[in-house]
Amino acid sequence: MAINWFPGHMHKARKEIKKIMPQMDLIIEVLDARLPFSSENPLVPALRGDTPVIKILNKRDLADPEVTARWTAYLERERGVRAITLTHNQRQEALDILRLAGEMTAGHDRQKSALRVMILGIPNVGKSTLINTLAGRPVARTGNEPAVTKAQQVIKLPDNILLYDTPGFLWPKLSPEACGYRLAVSGAIRSAVIDYEDVALFAAEYLLAAYPDILTERYDLDPLPRDGIAVMDAIAERRRFFGRGGIPDLHKVAEVLLNELRSGKLGAVSLETPEMVEEETRILAEEEAAREADEAQAGKSGKSGKRKHRQS
Repeated sequence: MAINWFPGHMHKARKEIKKIMPQMDLIIEVLDARLPFSSENPLVPALRGDTPVIKILNKRDLADPEVTARWTAYLERERGVRAITLTHNQRQEALDILRLAGEMTAGHDRQKSALRVMILGIPNVGKSTLINTLAGRPVARTGNEPAVTKAQQVIKLPDNILLYDTPGFLWPKLSPEACGYRLAVSGAIRSAVIDYEDVALFAAEYLLAAYPDILTERYDLDPLPRDGIAVMDAIAERRRFFGRGGIPDLHKVAEVLLNELRSGKLGAVSLETPEMVEEETRILAEEEAAREADEAQAGKSGKSGKRKHRQS
């Protein structure tokens, strides 16, 4: 199942961001530390030009620290990018972002004009909470459901900084397909538009491959199940989630698995690695190149057929 979610206000946000981004002195992009690639908006590199970027890997406490360290180094390979990690209860770390912003825009004279900073982030990544911390007051709405922020606002910060807040938005096509699943697992996509059992099966298969010890410890799975659906069946048995006739209640299993993963009850879990997404991106590029070649060949065959028809 391909996962797509692009509400109307997100389309509006995209147009607004494209319009004002050239006026910005700095961009702050808030990412989910568990899935930095999938939570990174591919529209940003095309829109930012040479504007410096601070990439914040938020929810650090929920992610595998070793994988997060690899992601930080990976992201900083891009010119003009600094990557830092953050967790929601470290106020001083959040305020250090303003110091870093000053370092990255050292040539800007804030005595003459305000430093214009745009903050971006997909839904439910913690952007509004961070804004409130930087402002020292509640200026942005927060909530557990994605897409709480729906309108752009400008916030005055200390040291003559203007922070341009934007609605969290995803992109029209979540690609590669695994990115959509990982976003759904993390809670970035509204529950109402996902198939809980399908998303939980994706999560179970990933955990089985990447974090089998976590599954064993949390759900007392011994021996370890052979695949994702067997994991869900085993959890149903351990937690006694059964419907009529003793059939495993996989929807209940899905709710528990996803909620415990999102809340950190399973432990520190990263949903992707740099090596994983590079391989996925490579495969996707090869598939698209093959598809374009097939379409071009089909076009040539069609033209050749028309010429033969005219000649006859």
